[in-house]
Amino acid sequence: MQDPERRNRTDSRDSRDSRDSREDNRAGLESDAQRRRRRAQFLRELTEARELRDRVQPRRAKTARLRHAMRMRTFRW
Repeated sequence: MQDPERRNRTDSRDSRDSRDSREDNRAGLESDAQRRRRRAQFLRELTEARELRDRVQPRRAKTARLRHAMRMRTFRW
């Protein structure tokens, strides 16, 4: 007979495997349009989060802008 801890680890692994297979099935069925829609939503939220961070930390945003400008000036095409 297995000890309870080992049984719980095995049960959680089995449930994780079944969850992964369900996600694989969903990913296979997911259309390109749905994936693009989710990606667009994610990018909008990411941009919004960056803008919020820039508003609440103006000094850090300024230094990041200056650093980016310096990188662009020193970049060779």
